[in-house]
Amino acid sequence: MALTFLLAVLAACANATSSVLQRKANRRVPRSKNLGLRLIWSLLHEPVWFGGILAICFGFVLQAAALSMGELSAVEPILVLELPFTLILAARVFQARLGRPEWGAVAAMTAGLAGLLYFLSPSAGRPETISWHVWVAGVGLNLAAVGALVWLGRRGHLGGAGRENSAFRAAMLGVAAGAQFGLTAALMKGMTDTYAQGFAALFTGWQLYAMIASGLLGMFVLQSAMNAGRLIAAQPGLTLSDPVVSVMWGVLAFGERVRGGWFAVLALASAAAIGAGVVVLARSPLLSDESAGPQEERASGHAFAPHA
Repeated sequence: MALTFLLAVLAACANATSSVLQRKANRRVPRSKNLGLRLIWSLLHEPVWFGGILAICFGFVLQAAALSMGELSAVEPILVLELPFTLILAARVFQARLGRPEWGAVAAMTAGLAGLLYFLSPSAGRPETISWHVWVAGVGLNLAAVGALVWLGRRGHLGGAGRENSAFRAAMLGVAAGAQFGLTAALMKGMTDTYAQGFAALFTGWQLYAMIASGLLGMFVLQSAMNAGRLIAAQPGLTLSDPVVSVMWGVLAFGERVRGGWFAVLALASAAAIGAGVVVLARSPLLSDESAGPQEERASGHAFAPHA
């Protein structure tokens, strides 16, 4: 179990590195290219973007390794550590210092996460027993939720203007990307259990290809979230929605069991501590790109121009 937790923590570190690098690349791309293939084409000309892609691929590998040994409801909550790791890395990139509020929030999130995992004490399910109609219903609902969030973000973009609107769009797309990655984690868990049946079963099972398609869709939505607004708007929703959706998959579909009663109450208190830490960190100037100078403002000068 200790190795499972270590791999999950390393995956969170890789995801944090990816977030900072991808946001740095997206600051140079006009927001008028958001939610389009022109965005990807522009990012292909940004060398730092490839570093972000490499980091998130490494994170996927570490996450898959953790899920091969642990449960969704145990591995995925650890990914909320991506937010404090992002903040610490941003401090290095933007040459700023973390203050007492940030370090206090990091401590609260760490303690809350430890309490959440202890009080829930998730136990193994049986993903191989999931019927095809459960998969279809779960995937359909997950994709519908992602589509609704993207639509809300898109509607906000068309219905308003200014920085507040770009923050709303980035937040909605961040939650959508996290929800899509939650689905990817569920498919990844199904893939790792298929692999347990033999190497050949990995490539004959549908979960591998569905996971790849889901991951690519999540990456596309993530690029749009990073391009739509500042990291302070996109990162909290991205960080929290992924483990929330993953845990729902683990409990509702994979049959993983968690403790109830007073343990559930204490788990909710631990989750509240994590949420409070997220709120504090989300307000940190290190995630607002303020220290990046006017470069982002020049890149987003045509953010609300009509689409070509």
